[in-house]
Amino acid sequence: MNKFFKWFLGCLFLIAISLSLYSFFVDGSLLAPRKSPIDTVSFSKNDLELDIVYNRPSKRGREVFGGLVPYKQVWRTGANEATTFKTNKPLRINNDSLPAGKYTLWTIPNDSTWQVMFNSKQYPWGVDTEMKPMREVEFDVITLSVPVQPTGITVEQFTLGFDNALDHLSLTMAWDETKIAVPLESFDKKISTK
Repeated sequence: MNKFFKWFLGCLFLIAISLSLYSFFVDGSLLAPRKSPIDTVSFSKNDLELDIVYNRPSKRGREVFGGLVPYKQVWRTGANEATTFKTNKPLRINNDSLPAGKYTLWTIPNDSTWQVMFNSKQYPWGVDTEMKPMREVEFDVITLSVPVQPTGITVEQFTLGFDNALDHLSLTMAWDETKIAVPLESFDKKISTK
């Protein structure tokens, strides 16, 4: 009887520990879905392939630009891990050339223009322990300014994409009521949908 009682108590103890761990990991949100889910956006045309991996924060009733994302400060352009941009071919962005490779994407939002930086260093996370962006300016390959465009609607979740309308490819970023478009061209010839 004594062995059975010890076995029974041992089983109860294991069940209690299992329930505690389950509660911690599930209710403690370690296994719960991210509030800013990871997403991948790709563009492929002829022999050009572009990929972006980023995390999509939501507005959730907050003031986004000038509030949650301060003006005139470097932003990791998303949430969580640093946003990455990958191209298999060299690109012309305004008058600068971006070699084929993988970059982290950083921005400095403002009310009328944004600075966009393609940085050659890969960072494990978007911010450090003090919530400061991890970007190191000496690794910026291209920095350009682009005008802010109103969206005409409220975009709830931060969205990156590629727009190839009218044979002009651009990398777009939209959130809240703000949108920007970064013009992209293949290095040797203009990207065409023909």
